[in-house]
Amino acid sequence: MLVEHLSFAYPWMFAAFLLLPIISYLRLKKQVHRVLIPYAASWLPPRRNSAPPMWKAVLLYVSLALLILAAARPQKMIALQPTEKQGYDIMLAIDLSGSMLAEDAFQNGKRVSRLRAILPIIQQFIRNRPNDRIGIVVFGGKAYTLANLTMQHDWLEEQIGRLSVEHLEDGTAIGDALGIAVSRLTQKDRVQEGVRTGSFIVLITDGANNSGYLQPLQSAQLAARLGIPVFTIAVGRQGVVPFPVFDRAGHLRGYENRVSEIDFDTLQHISRITEGKHFHAEDAATVEKIFAEIDKATPKRFSAERVTLTTEEFHWLAIPALLFLFLSLLLRGSTNATSF
Repeated sequence: MLVEHLSFAYPWMFAAFLLLPIISYLRLKKQVHRVLIPYAASWLPPRRNSAPPMWKAVLLYVSLALLILAAARPQKMIALQPTEKQGYDIMLAIDLSGSMLAEDAFQNGKRVSRLRAILPIIQQFIRNRPNDRIGIVVFGGKAYTLANLTMQHDWLEEQIGRLSVEHLEDGTAIGDALGIAVSRLTQKDRVQEGVRTGSFIVLITDGANNSGYLQPLQSAQLAARLGIPVFTIAVGRQGVVPFPVFDRAGHLRGYENRVSEIDFDTLQHISRITEGKHFHAEDAATVEKIFAEIDKATPKRFSAERVTLTTEEFHWLAIPALLFLFLSLLLRGSTNATSF
């Protein structure tokens, strides 16, 4: 729904209208002085095609009034009324630790890193949830908010496609990431009787918490108190996995085998105490399971963001004001009369 109205950016400019009666007074006063000299009009040469004095005054005052209105910066404000939609508020917490480079996943028959395998799944997750507000937290040795809750899904997909392990410090701060995700879902206007309705967190990681300030179960308990389910996804497999080795210039030198340790117990515990679900992401079917679990929950209603469009309208007043002022001066010159 569109709501349109006119406003002024500088309404204090209207005080300039007080100058118009002063100008009028000074102009009349000057005309009175002329009559003090008898027969002064006979000294002047005959005027040709003279415009009536009233028209000159009208043009002058109209141009000044329009200039004052233009200086007040009239603006057309078009408000797009928020529309009520039905959907979820979801925070995605994505692991960008160095272990996400392990290449124990396959995509189109080709071996790829865990991160490259999971990113298209996350993008599809976003694409399939058009009515949800989605935010993103990324974490390695520290956790950061990449995006607050938003309906701008195309933008989110672009940001997901740009994610890289090199962007963050190495480490796995699961507790901090989960804590930040919870904090992004705790706005007071969306908490009813201490419980956050219609909200979920999807935590994606391939390791165990070894960094940060919060322990995973501490953040999970906070989410549980607020009624926010956490769906945990363990990426990769346990045991020895091929890991790429790079030189200082970032060129691939080869592969070496490293031991992969995923803390399944903690991830399962997080989901259990928050009444979420735990999954092991070995294939794309995991995402379908997540969708199925989320769809079982009762969606909440929320209002989309209110948007206001502003259009400057001063030129519609400034242009005729300048034309009237020019015409007033032109008539003055043609009649050889003095203004004011």
